[in-house]
Amino acid sequence: MSKNVYSGINRLPAGKASPTLTKGCLVLEGGAFRGLYTQGFLDAMMTEDLNLDCVIGVSAGALGGMNYVSGQIGRSARVNLSYRHDSRYVGAEAFVHAHSILDVGFLTEDRGLFEPLDLEAFNRPERRFVAVATNCRTGEAAYFEKGKCTDIMKGIRASATMPYISPMVMIDGTPYLDGACACPIPYRWAIDQGYEKILVLRTRPEHFRKKADLSKTALSLYREYPRFAQTLSQSTRTYNLQCQEIEELHKEGRLLRLSPSKPVNVSRIEGDLEKLGWLYHLGWNDCMARLQAIKAYLKG
Repeated sequence: MSKNVYSGINRLPAGKASPTLTKGCLVLEGGAFRGLYTQGFLDAMMTEDLNLDCVIGVSAGALGGMNYVSGQIGRSARVNLSYRHDSRYVGAEAFVHAHSILDVGFLTEDRGLFEPLDLEAFNRPERRFVAVATNCRTGEAAYFEKGKCTDIMKGIRASATMPYISPMVMIDGTPYLDGACACPIPYRWAIDQGYEKILVLRTRPEHFRKKADLSKTALSLYREYPRFAQTLSQSTRTYNLQCQEIEELHKEGRLLRLSPSKPVNVSRIEGDLEKLGWLYHLGWNDCMARLQAIKAYLKG
């Protein structure tokens, strides 16, 4: 096995999820390659016929959620653990093609390199899917819902396009970037939409809070977009406040928060495939460990 491919790639699960849907909204946090945790968790959910009828994701959460909605078990992980060191995805060729060291379009466009997305399953009208991006003119969250927006794949790409290292994604003449800038964990959307059963899947342990503050960098780099710069400069505070409210709502039983059971020492652009593979399996195992609690919550 090439060192540029995860050693356990051939042991990843495969197959199709059941078409049977479960009522509820699944909220997916981002985190770039920390999204391997989400992918493992979602694959385990699919094997257990836990296919929620609404999914909303931010950044890597939107990318993983896309494959969950298409019902393709293992697809997200196979792509990331096979192509992480392909320069068309991360590296020089990505920069030439997308003007960024990370080409999100590698995952949302069919380039004939890996199993195509099952668009028939993905586009089922009875299943909602929303990708959250940040409008760079207003600095506010934008919600791209399949079947209601002009191009959901472009909405997903905008959701996962990180600031500082990537150019803005233009959609209908408006520039967008990573949804986590304005709304890191979109549980409030699920509440406002009236969902009674809400699962919030995080990519960091429950007590994790951010310390980094790039406010001066944001205000300088994006001075032509002052509202976005202001939003980005406050993103650490927004994230920490959301994490706190999620914990309070979890204790009240208003939602079920699910998070890694172990510390996640994986960077956003992690290059160690064995660490990424470990993170995937942590997500899978955490899901299996919480399975009865998840089912009880959804049926309660």
